[in-house]
Amino acid sequence: MEDSESYKTVFSLGKFKIRKLQSGTPSSDQANGGTPKHPEEHAPPSQMEENGSAPPDYESTIDACPRYEFYALSAPPGRRKIRPSLDMLRNAEPAKTDPESGTKDGEDKDEEDEEPEPEPVRFGWVTGVMIRCMLNIWGVILYLRLPWITAQAGIGLTWLIILMSSVVTSITGLSISAISTNGKVKAGGTYFLISRSLGPELGGSIGLLFSFANAVAVAMHVVGFSETVKDLLVEFDAVMTDPTNDIRIVGVITITVLLGIALAGMEWEAKAQVVFFFVIMISFINYFIGTFIPASPERMAKGYFSYRGDIFLENIGPEWRGESGSFFGMFSIFFPSATGILAGANISGDLKDPAVAIPQGTLMAIFLTTLTYLAIAATIGTCVIRDASGSMNDTMGTTNFTGGDCVGLGCLSGWNFTECSVAGTCEYGLANDYQTMSMVSAFSPLITAGIFAATLSSALACLVSAPKVFQCLCQDNLYPFIGFFAKGYGKNQEPLRAYALTFILAIAFILIAELNTIAPIISNFFLCSYALINFSCFHATVTNSPGWRPSFRYFSKWTALFGAIVSVVIMFLLTWWAALIVVGIIIVSLAYTTYKKPEVNWGSSMQAGSYNMALTNAMNLSDVEYHVKNFRPQCLVLSGPPNFRPALVDFVGAFTKNVSLMICGNVAELYDNSCAENYDEQLQWLSTRKTRSFYNFIMTGDLRSGARSLLQVSGLGRLKPNTMVLGYKKNWQTDSPQNLENYVGIIHDCFDLSVGVCVLRMRDGLDVSRTVKAQVNLGFEDSESVLGREKQKRDAFKVMGADSHLETVFQSKQKKKNIDIYWLFDDGGLTLLIPYLLTRRKRWSRCKVRVFISSQISNAEEHREEIQFLLNKFRLGFNEVVVLPEIMWRPEETSQKEFEDLIAPYRLKEGQKGPDAPEGMKREAPWKITDEDLGIYKRKSEQHMRLHEILQDHSRNAALIVMSLPVVRKGACPSALYMAWLETVSKGLHPPVVFIRGNQEDALTFYCQ
Repeated sequence: MEDSESYKTVFSLGKFKIRKLQSGTPSSDQANGGTPKHPEEHAPPSQMEENGSAPPDYESTIDACPRYEFYALSAPPGRRKIRPSLDMLRNAEPAKTDPESGTKDGEDKDEEDEEPEPEPVRFGWVTGVMIRCMLNIWGVILYLRLPWITAQAGIGLTWLIILMSSVVTSITGLSISAISTNGKVKAGGTYFLISRSLGPELGGSIGLLFSFANAVAVAMHVVGFSETVKDLLVEFDAVMTDPTNDIRIVGVITITVLLGIALAGMEWEAKAQVVFFFVIMISFINYFIGTFIPASPERMAKGYFSYRGDIFLENIGPEWRGESGSFFGMFSIFFPSATGILAGANISGDLKDPAVAIPQGTLMAIFLTTLTYLAIAATIGTCVIRDASGSMNDTMGTTNFTGGDCVGLGCLSGWNFTECSVAGTCEYGLANDYQTMSMVSAFSPLITAGIFAATLSSALACLVSAPKVFQCLCQDNLYPFIGFFAKGYGKNQEPLRAYALTFILAIAFILIAELNTIAPIISNFFLCSYALINFSCFHATVTNSPGWRPSFRYFSKWTALFGAIVSVVIMFLLTWWAALIVVGIIIVSLAYTTYKKPEVNWGSSMQAGSYNMALTNAMNLSDVEYHVKNFRPQCLVLSGPPNFRPALVDFVGAFTKNVSLMICGNVAELYDNSCAENYDEQLQWLSTRKTRSFYNFIMTGDLRSGARSLLQVSGLGRLKPNTMVLGYKKNWQTDSPQNLENYVGIIHDCFDLSVGVCVLRMRDGLDVSRTVKAQVNLGFEDSESVLGREKQKRDAFKVMGADSHLETVFQSKQKKKNIDIYWLFDDGGLTLLIPYLLTRRKRWSRCKVRVFISSQISNAEEHREEIQFLLNKFRLGFNEVVVLPEIMWRPEETSQKEFEDLIAPYRLKEGQKGPDAPEGMKREAPWKITDEDLGIYKRKSEQHMRLHEILQDHSRNAALIVMSLPVVRKGACPSALYMAWLETVSKGLHPPVVFIRGNQEDALTFYCQ
């Protein structure tokens, strides 16, 4: 159906169309005199999205349809879009259409650049990956060492070496394909793939190794090119100095020219690679044609006899020669040729679509080059014998032939190479002449051109790869002193500084001038890269992360694991000492990045693995039965925002770090969004102070209900708080009575839930926030200014907490002072356990612990010995027990007077209102203290007065005072009286005072089971 006058197509997808009624045009029903079925049909038309799609809610919302730009980290110029946030959707005013512009108020217009930046050069999968990988694989080893390896290992083992290398590279190719199709791939190649999959720890180390390996590979290919040039100079008697120095001179000149091509830009480099590719293809055709040409006498003298079955049978087995004459010796020399599979991935930032180009190009390159290597090894091993002299005089006449005098296959064709073969002085044949392919070919200059193209293309590919990988590593800023090389120049952000560094490294290895020495050096570096790539794929799969969704499906986690294991095994079989060096470099860099914790978040599989491990361990822990030997004080700290009370956080962190669970909890007011906004800031503050703690918050009406909710819902399985840590309410005398009641109620709620309680008091207080309008736990601070202003916007104030470098008493190193424990009531041992854990910290290890107990004078010594025996059984290392019989004495009159003055504002004025009046007043003000309360708790009140006097005598200079927290019957003791006891005991003391009470269950035991 075509567009009618009444309807207009606003969006179409294939045969599906979205149509809307145009304004001002009557519907068919109206045209026929009817009425519309729904009044909404005449609603005003919606404002259309820029891409032509209609928003789902027409005029009352700014909800947006799905857009690619919402998910892309980088949008094309002029198309920068941001998805509306929840706050915008829920709180923004309805948009009004501007009649002139046709846009809505608040609607972001596309930001258009004044001048769009020129698009950098991008390559497809053929020129960008396949040809590049094939050129890198068809390197110096193919032309100059494959015939020699065939002579040493024989055709059979050479095929095995090629196929083993292909298995490793194919499995790695599958893993690369999977990783590269799991999201958008940027510049950085192999380093980018591994680091974003395994994280910065392993990714950073492999970035260093792989950059270095590519720089050395440049030297290897240039030396191969220089060897060929040296042979030509010798052939034409044009040696400059001596063969070794000629290789060095030619090598330095060559790499300088290659550097110029690379600096000219990726476009010129790609054009050069295409030219090299066609030259190599012509050289292959030339070689295979040459194998079918009948052998001339000159070529026979050099060992070529065309296709012969006896030569094939002779060369099918190995004949090891020299120091490197072994299977793994040959493998170590050959394997660098297979490392070119990463050439395409290494320029991932210059590909049009890396997720498509890398899998297609890499796997096709592996397949085609493997066929090429197998074919050349088989054909040259069937046409050429191992030893030949090259002399035309070594023919054998029938008159000179004696059956046993001639050795080798040449005898059957009338050639006697016995003399040089036995003496080991033959200059030609598979085992002696590195230029055998030139001799076999139809036109040898084309093979020389192929060698030039293969070596130069491989060198150029590595020369481009190494700086780009290293630049990406430097940009991530994982290691110090390398940021200088991160700078890029031009539209392609070419790493000119990294090019210079690669150039210097390559020249250093070119000066070695020995191909067989350079090749094994880089084998272990590439094998290590392959092992980590395969392990990345395996680890990402086995962690079952929802983010692991590669579009390339033809891989298996088990083949990836097999590839990783095989790569590691081959590393040690090739050169064990080089493998140890590589592993050592990885361990050192891993330790550094683990210690430094770089501020990067790449969603690596290590993060997914950590989640899986934590989830599994938490589930397993739920099945473990509780045992007192494994008791740990798992603390919920009512800290408010952690940086508001650093001393409270540091105190708990001192005895829970690497020991038990710590959760910082913040009870905020309803509708206070600052907690969510500052959540990451608080976590960063904890991390900077190296405090191992979780942070959680809850928005509720009052402190008590919030604390109770936090205590009930915090934690997971066995990892739940069993100890509540509070800051002492220093302003309890000036705060509202309801907040006082809530504060003491928290302690009762903890005991109701069988949770221990710990209250810390500092002489100067705990809250270090810079304004009284701080978002803190209700009840800790003065909240009268807050009451009645619920609707006031708090966003107008910026509350600042403590700096992350602020040092508290619990972070400073303590001198040889005492930690005094007043273990007045047995709570199961928590009062002893927390100070013990504190003394295990280095800062508190020099402190001496003294345990004070109460007792009658009559049995003081007996009680002291009993407690000392118990402490020895607990193995806490507390060797001093002090008995306090004077705690039973009456306090001084001044102490009594101070206590009476303290509770006077909270006394209930009973008067002459009848016997039932106090009960009604008590219900209205439960925090008030009656005469009956004073009578019931007279002895306890006197004991706390007396205890303060004892503290002044014994613990005035202590580093820390630990005190048993008093427990009273629920609802029996007024909250004001309870706080008066704590105030009386701890007032005026310089050292921190900690009140502790366990849940009356064992926290310590001296039994083994």
